[in-house]
Amino acid sequence: MIRQPVMAGHFYEENPKKLEKQIINCFESKFGPGVLPSKRKNKRIVGVIAPHAGYVFSGPCAVWAYKEIAEAEFPEVYIMLGLSHSGKKSCISLSDWETPLGIVKNDTEFGKLIMKNAGLKNDEQTHLGEHSIEVQLPFLQFASKDRIKDLRICPIIISPGTPYEEIAKGIDKTINQTGKNAVIIASSDFTHYGLNYGFFPFTENIKENMKKFDAKAIEHIKNLDDKGFLKYVFDNDATICGAYPIAALLSLAKYFDAKKAILQHYYTSGDIINDYSSAVGYASIILE
Repeated sequence: MIRQPVMAGHFYEENPKKLEKQIINCFESKFGPGVLPSKRKNKRIVGVIAPHAGYVFSGPCAVWAYKEIAEAEFPEVYIMLGLSHSGKKSCISLSDWETPLGIVKNDTEFGKLIMKNAGLKNDEQTHLGEHSIEVQLPFLQFASKDRIKDLRICPIIISPGTPYEEIAKGIDKTINQTGKNAVIIASSDFTHYGLNYGFFPFTENIKENMKKFDAKAIEHIKNLDDKGFLKYVFDNDATICGAYPIAALLSLAKYFDAKKAILQHYYTSGDIINDYSSAVGYASIILE
């Protein structure tokens, strides 16, 4: 079974050539890093946090993370941590995933072992309509051009209330059992502010206050503090949609012996269209 793209032509271009050009434009955008990735270096990264909105809005932020991925050591599997915007339960996909740039192979044996070790079920239907992982894949394909035949993924949805620490422990056990090296990609936008989202923690100086509001959450991420991060989310009713994928990444960071998390770039959709009445925060963060 191949999971078909549902956001092609909506969140990103459907035509392969136009999609590749769109990704290049994200790199070259004034909100992006300004340059395309250079050659791979002898550098290991543990994982990244990248946004998942339409490429017009969050693409230039996401490619900061994918520039690091493109320039780092190539892993045997990318573990993709997404969420269910429709509120479905945590689950894993064992399908290959298609985008306009081609088919991304699933490391099914690795995924089956995670199911056993982390207590996750396979549910392709839940993954079918969810965009948080899908929109990451064209960026990952672009960043993996030099190793595209070796590219393997393991897509996992981690929903609110899930015992994310147990999932992290199960993923770590699977990595130890298989001996595979992995990079974690956690998919999340940050604060969703305004009428569209029913979230108004402030009504003045929205641009500055959104940045400050998200900066406090990001500070916990920089400290690799999963519990402090989730406490901030809960205490402030923060609308960070991928809070649990982020928490799982931070929990995994301990097993990976991560030393630091680096905020590469942050902006909001309001900065793109100069309208903050309904705006979403985007951050690119690297764990090393």
